[in-house]
Parts: sequence; structure tokens; C-alpha cells
Amino acid sequence: ITPPIGMPHANWGSSVHQVAEGIDMNMYCYIMYLESKDSKTKVAILDFDLCIIDDDIDSMVRDAVISSLDIPRENIRVSTSHTHAGPPYGRDDSTGGGWITEGVELINPYYDSFPEKISNGVSEAVTSAVDCNISYGNGRSDININRRPTNSNGIVFTGRNWDGVVDHSVDVIGFDDVNGAPVATIVGYACHPHILGPENRLLSPDYPGHMRRTVEDIIGGRCLFFQGYAGNQGPIHTFVGDVEVARKAGKILGLEASKVRMSMDPYEREEKLVEIVPAGADLGMYEDVAVSEPNDDLIVRSEYIDLPTLDFPPYEEASKIYELALEELKKARESGNKDEIKKMVSNAKRANFTRRNSLRSESGKVNIWIQTIKIGDIILQGIPLEPFIEYGNKIKSLNPNKKVVLSGYSNGILGYLPTAVAYEEGGYETGNTPLSAESEELLVEACDLEIKKF
Repeated sequence: ITPPIGMPHANWGSSVHQVAEGIDMNMYCYIMYLESKDSKTKVAILDFDLCIIDDDIDSMVRDAVISSLDIPRENIRVSTSHTHAGPPYGRDDSTGGGWITEGVELINPYYDSFPEKISNGVSEAVTSAVDCNISYGNGRSDININRRPTNSNGIVFTGRNWDGVVDHSVDVIGFDDVNGAPVATIVGYACHPHILGPENRLLSPDYPGHMRRTVEDIIGGRCLFFQGYAGNQGPIHTFVGDVEVARKAGKILGLEASKVRMSMDPYEREEKLVEIVPAGADLGMYEDVAVSEPNDDLIVRSEYIDLPTLDFPPYEEASKIYELALEELKKARESGNKDEIKKMVSNAKRANFTRRNSLRSESGKVNIWIQTIKIGDIILQGIPLEPFIEYGNKIKSLNPNKKVVLSGYSNGILGYLPTAVAYEEGGYETGNTPLSAESEELLVEACDLEIKKF
């Protein structure tokens, strides 16, 4: 799904350029098809090298999957890596980068090409399915950091907070065929893919793409990426224009994931001393005997909850402010003043955030889909938000004996999910969400309850 050169490059509010001028690395949609031999339950997982997928594109993707596969819509998981070096989020002016004036004619044809590609990809995934055993492991990589420091005046900005809460854990799920050969790997990690920043002019999956390539080169098979609860987690080395920085971080993460993957075993084993062989020294000969069989549970649960919203100006008022910001941006571009262009692009993007959130919050609540998938003894849970890592820590602490892999950026995106404390602190994330601080307890309770049903 690599966009063409010249595609609007609209993910930064301080960029002077408008369109991509080259390609760092191809971008993909990975498709995994799962079916239980016992229950015949089917699941399709699609992992996109995109920042965000809006409702329009999400619906189009599900329609494409269903065109090739008889499957309930709720058994389809559509998630993104959240790379900030890709195309606009969608086709309308609120998600397609309405502040961009160049290359916009490429947006619709790009997304219009998705259905055929996805439909063909699903068919290929189904026909190539093989019997697999599943395993889980966990490692650690420190390429990430809490990204909410404060300046000398106590104002929160986006950067490096060495004292903030951070989760370095790397979730690894392995799928091996009956002979033990790797078929696929899923890697979960919480870190915003914004190593490549405003000065970057190349299309790129950022570090997740380089992580995948590393795992595939070392392990074999395909590698999917599940973005974790990365709302307040970012890379240590960030906002740069040098693709080598993203390549290095992805390789570091990929090496850790590969190390964990190579040590994983789908079978629980028990050590058995077979014999002691006399030699120069007496040699113990062992077998590690499987004492349990992997199960093929494949269960999907969906829960929908309403979360309360913040107060925003009416949509018409927010739209007028956005239109005024676009007019100021046009003047800045005509002047050629780069500092003024950066300022006005930022103003336009922020005005668009408010416009979008005013629409989402019109009813005073936002409906959130919690999708929970149990594969064997592993539980995958995805939500359409950018949650702070504290949510993940809390949910996992409530389920200490379960293998739980948590993801945001799944089945759409409805904004950030800061903690209640973060609203008091301020910062970018608390101003880019329709949700109020009262959402915290409701979301944790609902996610925990869904996990406990398995």
C-alpha cells in the first residue's frame, strides 16, 4: 500500500513541505487469517502501515474482507502502526489534510485501490492457511520513553520525560506449523512511530517497518505489529529527518523480538533424564517431554460502552475558526515565510482537531468498541483510542496470570485517552480528545471485565 511520490504528507503541524518526495521503505497491509479446527470460528487481522484509518476507510476495508470471506464484521480486526510518515488519514477534508493544497488529486485513487488489494490478500491468506501451534513470550526494549516532560514553567510539551511512566515490554506471539517452522510472528510494543518528524520528506512505515523486516529476516515467515497503549509513549530519538535513526530503532526492537521468538515453545514441557552415558565424564542425556497440548480456542467478544465527553464549541463555530485558519495559512504560503507557514499549518491542524472533536462530542458521549480475541491461551484486546500506558499497566495488574496483549489504534480512532491526572497537567493529548477525565474508571472496568470473561 505504498503511496505514490507526490502524495500529501500531512501528519505534521510544523512541516513546510506538502507532499512526499521519495520512499524510505515500502508500506504494507499484513493480513492474518485464523480459523479454529474445532469451532470453525474465523478471524481476520489486518495490520496497516498507516497513521490512522477513519470510519469511511475502516468500513471500506471490512466490506473488502467480507467480499472474499464469509465472516462477521466484528471478527475483523483493523489496526494501524500509527506511522507519522505516511499519507492523510482518509478522503474528506477533516482527515485527508484539508490544509494541503498540493497532490490532493492522488488521495482518492490511492484509497480507492484498497478494496481489490485487500480482497485478493484475504483470498491468498485463506488459501495458504496451514495448521499451526501458538506460543507467547515477553522481552524488553528501551527505545521508548515517556513523552510528556515539562519546561521550566511547568508547561507540558512533547519530548523526553526520563522520570515519567514507561513500559519497555515487548509482547511476542508465535505461530509455527506442525513441524515447528515459523509461519508468522506478532510483535506488540508501545511507542509512537514519530522518529521521522517534520523535516522528513519520505514515505515510511517508521521503526515498525524496520522491526518487521528484521524479524522476518531472522525468524522467517511474516511479522505483524500491534501498537500498544502509546498515548504517552514515544521514541527517545524523535522528530528527525534522518531515516537511519528509524532504521536503527526498528532493528533494535526487531532483534529483541527475534531473541524472544527463538526461545518460545508452544508446548509446556517437563525435563526427563533418559540415561547417564559413561564417557570421560558421565554425561546426562535429557529429553524435554511435552506434557500439554496447545489448545485451538478462537473466541471473539465485542463490548460497546459510552464514555463522557468534554465541552466543545458547536460544530458550525469550530468550522468557521478552521476556515479562518486556512485563510491565514494561504496568506503565509503566498508570503513564502517558512516560520509563518509552520505557525499557520499548526494553527490549521489544531483548529481541525477542535472541529473533529466538536462533532464527536455532540451527544455528550462517545461510543467505544472493545474487541477482545482469545487465541489459544492468549488474549488480544484492541480499542479505537490512543490510551496512556497507565491504563495498560492497570488492566494487566488486574489479570496477573493471563497472557494479555493490549492495543490501541484498533478498529478506528477516536482520540487520546489520557489519565485523569493528565487532564490536570495539561499538554497536547488532553487537548486532542473528545473524552473527559471521568472516562478513566469506566474504561478500565469495561476492559477488565471483558478479559475476565475468558
